[in-house]
Amino acid sequence: MGMRKTRQIQDFIFWIILSIFLVFFLFIFFWMFVSSFKPNLLIVSDPPVWFFIPTLAHYGEVFARNPFARYLFNSLTIAVSSVGLSLVVGLPAAYSIAKYKQDGLALALLVVRMLPGITFLVPLFIVYKRLGLLDTHAGIVITHILTVLPLIMWVMIGFFEDVPSELLDAALIDGCSQLGTMIRVMIPLSLPGITAVAILSFISSWNNFIFVLILGGSKTMTLPLAVYNFLTYGQVNWGALCAAATVVTLPVLLLALVVQRFLAGGLTMGAIKG
Repeated sequence: MGMRKTRQIQDFIFWIILSIFLVFFLFIFFWMFVSSFKPNLLIVSDPPVWFFIPTLAHYGEVFARNPFARYLFNSLTIAVSSVGLSLVVGLPAAYSIAKYKQDGLALALLVVRMLPGITFLVPLFIVYKRLGLLDTHAGIVITHILTVLPLIMWVMIGFFEDVPSELLDAALIDGCSQLGTMIRVMIPLSLPGITAVAILSFISSWNNFIFVLILGGSKTMTLPLAVYNFLTYGQVNWGALCAAATVVTLPVLLLALVVQRFLAGGLTMGAIKG
């Protein structure tokens, strides 16, 4: 009885702490969304004004000043291309590391994963300038692969290690090659994990800002960089900034809501051994 009481108290404390963090983070999105419908004077008013006549002027300004359809196309093209290519390269690499216990390579991968993206900017800028890759979709996709590929490999190593080796040996005895074993056995069994890591990688690529800022330009401008354009040295257009941020956030938020079951299931599966 005492242990049950202690467990209930622990659960209660856990949910209280979780609720506090949840309210804090959700309030940020709530404030951003509400402010996108406020007149500029009311956004910075003190105390805050919560009852007002909504206006769509900020959204009109956002779409009038910026070709958001093109920015959306750039963001989708870069994110989908970088995640797709990273999966093609990363899954076989993770399979090799997991199967042959290449711990040194896994450690090197972890080190690369820990490096901030800004570490690659100077050498990439020099190389891109000489190769003519500045402000090109191919150039930006390559930079996103540098950050997405280590994530995919590192997460999938754990999933592949959880697949029983007896299944792989049975496939090899039945005549499958190593590639056939990975395609017919390993990938179907690890599909929840692949789905989860693909979603996380897509969100990471979608939100990437620094590479497009330095190595991109008007042809490759993405939605996060478009939001940055509403910040000026003289003043901040809070209404348009909140409207643009809402437009950028909604696709990722909707994606997370639609696939949350697959995301949670995939990550949970990867945490279970045996």
